[in-house]
Amino acid sequence: MFAGKSEELIRRVRRAHLAGLRVEVLTHALDTRYAEGITAHTGDRIPARAVADAPALRDLLRAGAPDLLAIDEAQFFGPDLVDPVLEAARAGSIVVVAGLSVTFDGDPFPPLPALMALAEDVRKLTAVCSVCGRDAAYHQRIRAGDEDGLEIGVRSVGGAESYRARCLLHHERS
Repeated sequence: MFAGKSEELIRRVRRAHLAGLRVEVLTHALDTRYAEGITAHTGDRIPARAVADAPALRDLLRAGAPDLLAIDEAQFFGPDLVDPVLEAARAGSIVVVAGLSVTFDGDPFPPLPALMALAEDVRKLTAVCSVCGRDAAYHQRIRAGDEDGLEIGVRSVGGAESYRARCLLHHERS
């Protein structure tokens, strides 16, 4: 989180639009923080279609593969996302996937590790550790007693109000 994943996805989508490509932008329906679209923490936004799961994505792609398929919040789709992504790529789509590769506990977050292994190009972005300023590949869930005193559920969608970027040295496993 806070590494610029959605910003990079938005940048790639805008470049594809400038090139006149057919673009399909998707996000997971679980993320209801923003109205109909993808919004980066910077406030930058683009329209996107909300999809509930990987089978719904597959149904949507039956109408034809776009030139660019952009998927945000990929971690919420789970392992079932891998096959439709590969099908779209094999059909000729450029596929750009943005999501968290680790959970707040620091464990691999499916489907990102599998997608990263199969991808032709991987750009792993990092945030800035909120404790020391180092590169931060992890995010720490805020708990009761922490600076904001929030208690969060197991499968929560959130931003700065719920999580903090942390480097490996400052990440605490739950």
